[in-house]
This record gives sequence, structure tokens and C-alpha cells, in this order.
Amino acid sequence: MRGSTFDTLGQHRGPAPPLEGKNEDAPEEKIKIMEKKVNDLIEESCMAYSSGTSQLALEKAKEARRKEQAVVRQREQSGTADHINLDLTYSVLLNLANQYEHNEMYPEALNTYQVIVKNKMFNNPGRLKVNMGNIYFQQKNYPKAIKFYRMALDQISNAHKEMRIKIMQNIGVVFLRMGQYSDAITSFEHIMRESPNITTGYNLVLCNYATGDREGMKKAFQMLISVPLGIDDEDKYIPATDDSSTNMVIDAIKNDKLYQMERDKKAQAEKYIMTAAKLIAPAIETSFASGFDWCVDMVKASQYVELANDLEINKAITYLRQKDFNQAVETLKTFEKKDSRVKSVAATNLSFIYFLEKDYDQADRYADLAMNANRYNPAALVNKGNTVFVKQDYEKAAEFFKEALKNDSSCTEGLYNLGLTYKRLNRLEDALDCFLKLNAILRNSDQVMCQIADLYEQLGDLQQAIEWLMQVISVTPTDPHILAKLGKLHNDEGEKSQALHYYSEVET
Repeated sequence: MRGSTFDTLGQHRGPAPPLEGKNEDAPEEKIKIMEKKVNDLIEESCMAYSSGTSQLALEKAKEARRKEQAVVRQREQSGTADHINLDLTYSVLLNLANQYEHNEMYPEALNTYQVIVKNKMFNNPGRLKVNMGNIYFQQKNYPKAIKFYRMALDQISNAHKEMRIKIMQNIGVVFLRMGQYSDAITSFEHIMRESPNITTGYNLVLCNYATGDREGMKKAFQMLISVPLGIDDEDKYIPATDDSSTNMVIDAIKNDKLYQMERDKKAQAEKYIMTAAKLIAPAIETSFASGFDWCVDMVKASQYVELANDLEINKAITYLRQKDFNQAVETLKTFEKKDSRVKSVAATNLSFIYFLEKDYDQADRYADLAMNANRYNPAALVNKGNTVFVKQDYEKAAEFFKEALKNDSSCTEGLYNLGLTYKRLNRLEDALDCFLKLNAILRNSDQVMCQIADLYEQLGDLQQAIEWLMQVISVTPTDPHILAKLGKLHNDEGEKSQALHYYSEVET
């Protein structure tokens, strides 16, 4: 209009009216508040389980179920039953079933899963038959577990390939537990063709071993070592330039969770392959040596080429177990010119063999070779300590045993030998401390308890010596030497009747 100014912001109209407040007394608002409380309880239940308090998680899940049922009743009373939140009901029931399962209340869990599965209003409830199959598996009801896994498989389309593969893997494991190896092989071979993985490959090797199928074992082992790990080359973690910013990034990702996961995955794969090779090597050829050689050749041509040396060392250790020392020595000597880690392991075993044969000079030589290759090898340090011990240089032997324990505090051989060394040096309190520590690690070891009893006797505490020998008797009740020792100690204490009892036990 003429004579008027254009008000771009509409200020002449004044402030906007206030927002309409929520009427919390309205039925719909009350229901929304109740639904929020149910969601909060589900979250609290999940958080309680993740923190390790399964019982609290179950209580929260039950409370969520009660409140959700109250919401449904409120809907029905207000005439809005068509607006019942099915997603909320599903979440409540699924969480409740999970918490029952975590608390090993399997009948209650199965009943709750059944409520979900039978409700046609829920989307894809049939998938939960996998959970029901898992419960039957826990209960060792294997036929029913297979039945429910197959029912779940029927209701999952081919578009969900990964889920179908996992269910088929479960079916194979159940057949394995039932001893139906042929059926298990069928499942595992299908998986290895469609979506190969290390665990299934290992299970396939086990099944063929159980059936004694030599060619099946070989084929399964080849499939196992052909599984792609999907892990990047470790060279990417090695700084390739002098660029400080790039090197900082490499250092940052070198120990991140992804790299740790990759290492764990690779370590698991290597463990399965080594175990499978050691298992089938004696069974696939006429001799275990030929079997090991076949496995080594296969591994050398695979992505796990560095495991070939470990397999060769295991071959030597198998010779040791068979007391074929010459073959063990011959195998281990081939590693003298290999890389430091393998050389250290081989030299450690050679040192041990020569020590057993009382060729202490050769044992000492290979102990030195093992230490030079890897100074942090506790077994090499123990071997070196042993060779010095037999030369009666106890102070020096103690230093080697202590160094071994410094590198690996769980080195029980080093701790035991250090205790023996302290006994020779007449440092009885130190020796007793070593064996008491060892007893905390190796419970019910009669050798350790005998050493403790002997030290208490030397320290003049005969009652403690008797108590420890009584513990030995609980492990080896008919050992005549221990019974005679108990008789002597009771006699020294003036307890003639007890002494006579143990001496008579020796006679019987």
C-alpha cells in the first residue's frame, strides 16, 4: 500500500504466542511416559549384564515386562489398542529371554522365545529359533538343537548368506558332538566351499581324522591353510620414510585395537594349523616323519610359510617323546643356520637332549648358542643354569635361574632349580621361599611339597615338616619313602605309636 513501509521481519505483528503446554494428564501422554520407563529399564538391564551382574539384569528385564504389560492394558482401556507398540513388546520379550538364558534358566528362556516365535505380528520371529537351538545345545539335547537350527535355516532367505553359514556351522558342530562325523563333514565342506573360515577348516580336519580318512585329512588340511585371513601385510607398520608425521601415525596405529585384533586372528589361525598338522602327521602316511614332511611342504607353499620351521621343531620333539635322540638331534641341527628365533628354539632343545645324555659340554655349547640367538629365552637360561649347576658353580647357576625368572615369572623350571641351588648354598630360607611360591603355582605337586617338608626338617620345624608330608600322602598315599619319613619324624618327636603306624604301613 502507498505510504507504508515493507516490514520484512513482521515485527508489527508482535511476539508469537507461547507454545501449547503438554497435558500430562492426557491418556496418550501417560502412555508415552510409561513406554519411556520401559525403554529405560531395558537399557538398564543390558548395562547390568555387560557389567557382569546377571541377576540384576534379569530383575530389570522382569520389571520391564511388567510395565510393558501395564502399557498394553492402558492402551486397551483408552480404546487405542491398534496403536500398541509392537517393537517395544518385541524388545522386552527378547531381552527377557536373553537374561533368562544368561542366568541358565533355560525352561523360562525357551517359553519366552516361544511367545515371540508364535506371534505372527512380529517381523521374522523364526530367526530366534537359532537362540532356542543354542539353549538345547547347552542342555546337550543335540537332536532338538539340530531340529531348531534347521527350522531357522528354512526361514532365512539366501540373501542372508552370512547368517545361513553360521547356522550351518552350528549344525556341523552338533553333529561333531554326536559323533556323526560323516554328517558333520557334509556341513563343514559346504561351508568351506561357500565361505571358508579357519574354525570350520579345523573342525573338518578333526572329523576326517576321527573317520580315519587319509585323503580326507589331506584335503581338509589344504583347505585350512588356503583360508584367506583378510589381514594386511605387517610391512605397513614399518616406517618407510624419514617423515616424522607419517612415522607418528604408524606408531599410533601399531598397537591400536584393530592391529591387536589382526594379531589375535593370525595367532589363532597359526595355532589351529599347528595343532592340525601335529594331529594328522602320524596318520596320513606310513610313518609320522613322512607325514610331517608332507605337512611342511604344504605349509611352505602357503601364506603360512613361517610355520614350516615350527613344524620341523615339533617333528624333532616327537622324536624326543619316542626316545629317538639321534633323529631328534639330526633334525634340530638343521636349524643352526636359520634365523635367530628358530635357532634359539632348536639350540634349546639340543641343549636339553645333551644334558639328559650327560654330555654336559655339548649341553653347555648349545645353551650358549640359544642364549646368543635370543637372550630373553627363559628355557635357554635354565639350560645354561643347569650346566653350570652340575659343575658346582652354584652362585653362577642361581644368577641364570634368576634371569630366566626375570624374563618369564611363570617359568616353573627356573623357580624349582633356583630353590635347589639355594639348598646347595645352604640358604634354606631363600630355598623355602622359592618352593612355597612354586606350590602356589603347582598345586598338589608331590615333588614341591617334599622339598618344602625337607627344608622345614632342616630348619628344625618338625611339626611343619610332618604337616607337609601329610599333604604329600594325600596325593600319593602308598609312597613307601614318604611313609618311612613320616615314621622317622614322629619317632624323633617322641610319638612312638604314630611312628609304629607309619612304619607298619611301609611293611604292608
